[in-house]
Amino acid sequence: MKHFNSIKKNSDFQKVYKTGKSYANKLLIMYVKENGGEQNRIGISVSKKVGNSVVRHHITRLIREIFRLNENMLETGLDIVVVARPAAKESDFKSIESAYLHLCGLHNIKKESK
Repeated sequence: MKHFNSIKKNSDFQKVYKTGKSYANKLLIMYVKENGGEQNRIGISVSKKVGNSVVRHHITRLIREIFRLNENMLETGLDIVVVARPAAKESDFKSIESAYLHLCGLHNIKKESK
């Protein structure tokens, strides 16, 4: 299993929340901030409003897998925090993935297709 960097410290989350740019849609909110490195880091936040721990962990795993599958499409050197909204509970993988890619497009962090 490939390991990728994730945001774990609360202080790192707070930096992205305060100084990053955010866009939202029905299912997700995405904050993006440049980290000055050569790798992307992802932080995932799913609150208790979304559901019980089983539901929250399921959504976290879905978002982590979406990030892993689409990582090569994104610019590098970014801290990305994804916050799941309660509507994500009833959504499937494809709709969450399209919401994620939609937000990546709004942030202009997709690499230009060559």
